Amino acid sequence: MSMIKFGLGVPTGTEGMMYPVPYASPAQAVELAVRAEQLGFDSVWGNDHISTQQYVREEFTEPPRFYDPMSYMSFVAARTTTLKLASAILVMPFRHPVMAAKQLATLDQLSNGRAICGVGIGAYREEFEAMWPDRAMHRGRFAVEYIDALHMLFTQRRASFNGEYLRFDDIESFPKPVQQRLPILSGGNAEGVRRRAALQCDGWLPACLSPTEIAFGLADIHQIAEAHGRSLDDFDVAPQLSVSLGRTKEDAIARFDRSQLASHMRSLATTTLKDQQGGDVVERNLIGTAEQIIEQVHRYADAGVTTLSALLFAVNTVDETLDAMQEFSETVIAPIRAATRTGGAA
Repeated sequence: MSMIKFGLGVPTGTEGMMYPVPYASPAQAVELAVRAEQLGFDSVWGNDHISTQQYVREEFTEPPRFYDPMSYMSFVAARTTTLKLASAILVMPFRHPVMAAKQLATLDQLSNGRAICGVGIGAYREEFEAMWPDRAMHRGRFAVEYIDALHMLFTQRRASFNGEYLRFDDIESFPKPVQQRLPILSGGNAEGVRRRAALQCDGWLPACLSPTEIAFGLADIHQIAEAHGRSLDDFDVAPQLSVSLGRTKEDAIARFDRSQLASHMRSLATTTLKDQQGGDVVERNLIGTAEQIIEQVHRYADAGVTTLSALLFAVNTVDETLDAMQEFSETVIAPIRAATRTGGAA
């Protein structure tokens, strides 16, 4: 197995969704990222929400705290040295691409080339409609234009764009990113997401897919890329998964079922995960004993996964998260890396 990378999902927009309200203060959110680097995680991944979803308003009396992922990552950059700083995902309709490109290039400069940009159309249409109540948009076609615009703004001295949804003229945006090509990953599970990954992006960032489903999706991506003469060198396959470690598999499943994270996944039954709710949640995540999770990581790697991004732990407090991160580091990450270096089995 090649050296798979491990990323932590950080609480930029998780209260009321993956975790209860309240969950993490700004200081605690930063502490989780700093601790992730110390524990050997390779990256942190922040999600992106603007307004509270209706189901969250109905469940909690207090509103959740949603932090801007770009501002958060810039602060974390100053507190870390090697940690990759990623979005999972940056919701494209929330920001004009000229502003998003400026924020991402600045983050890449401040972090000396550690930025990664996962992009998507957003799981909750209600947020888009709250921001743009009078704007009709085919979000898939908008996404194609948006990714093209980011590439132009990252590379061209003066960039202009005239599309169906996006228009800007003679933008000279400097400094450019430190990285020669700042990685853009296509976030989501749908067919259009895979097509954008194949033709425009540097990776694929799905959510809660089994190793078999990852292999199927990756084969589709390679087929599309090959048909258009594109080579997918250094292509990052980075699924977002949940983690529940237990003394037994049954203990791990029970722990997962008690978590806010399980409730959140059920909330996505009609959107991001609408085709997967009848399947086995254990097969689509990292749930079990450390030995069973290591075996599952091997299956993901064999399917083509290069990064386990935005890992979310099935716990309900920051202290529990820190404990779960340490246990995962010691019982999963460390054995896998030791085995990879020696060529043995973890």
